[in-house]
Amino acid sequence: MSAPDNLITFGHKLEPKDPLSIEPDWMQARLPWIEKALEHALRLPSGGWYVLAASREIGKNPRRYRVNSEDYVAWRDGGRLVVAPDACPHMGACLSDGKVREGSVVCPWHGLELGGERHGAWEPVTSYDDGVLSWVRPGPEQDGVTRPVIPQRPSRFLDAVMRKEANCEPTDIIANRLDPWHGVHFHPHSFARLKIIDQTEDAITARVVYRVFGRLGIEVDARFHCPEPRTIVMTIVAGEGAGSVVETHATPIDPARTTVIEATLATSERPQFQAVVGALGGLLRPLVRWRAHKLWVEDAAYAERRYELRRTRR
Repeated sequence: MSAPDNLITFGHKLEPKDPLSIEPDWMQARLPWIEKALEHALRLPSGGWYVLAASREIGKNPRRYRVNSEDYVAWRDGGRLVVAPDACPHMGACLSDGKVREGSVVCPWHGLELGGERHGAWEPVTSYDDGVLSWVRPGPEQDGVTRPVIPQRPSRFLDAVMRKEANCEPTDIIANRLDPWHGVHFHPHSFARLKIIDQTEDAITARVVYRVFGRLGIEVDARFHCPEPRTIVMTIVAGEGAGSVVETHATPIDPARTTVIEATLATSERPQFQAVVGALGGLLRPLVRWRAHKLWVEDAAYAERRYELRRTRR
């Protein structure tokens, strides 16, 4: 799509690069490529790991999460993450309705205290905290993957994590991100110009202008690839904020119900970046989450429509 006549861009200038095609986006968007890239992602090992929540979301109070049709309670014993079935082994009470005392969750019905050790048939599941996201592995280790597949992240960053549910399957969430062609037309409030500049079997790179405010924008090259079946990562490979990543994780809740957990890790080589993060990080995180949520209100509708079309054609 051609840039608006009054568009103003700032930041690092990018080297001119010819697009793969001069066709309009609706002609360039190739469903066969999207499907093949999705098939490639689904063949990657995950180890049976699922993203549970933002790391800072889980604290001293127990919280309930549903993953793959099972309910879990998560809390911290000091700084250690504990995730376990959200049903007391005594009479089945929801442990997430209880409280944490000295590192153990206390059942709200009869006061049974449960910690990080097995109690009869009740046993915590394997979990992992990478500092930005909390992960859970409900079953045994798979494919020799002992820890979650975490993409390369910048060494210093401002992180913000957005959470939203959608009526679809995880594959529909990943497919949405494997279609960058829809960006300008579907999200005109956030993108002003986009063209594909590189495309391989399993990755795609777009030169895109992100709107900052009105006609003001930043142009970057953004690469999309999947490191595992339920994750797609956008990495800024050139332009302002190079090295920044947006990790979009799709965790199944129930059949045809998925949680989108998107972590934005923004970075910059500018010397004042760290000072800005230190002074304004608490104010910037809600703004980043708000912008991500705004996009996912629309993209959830895209994913849900894709699921509905697939379901009715089965």
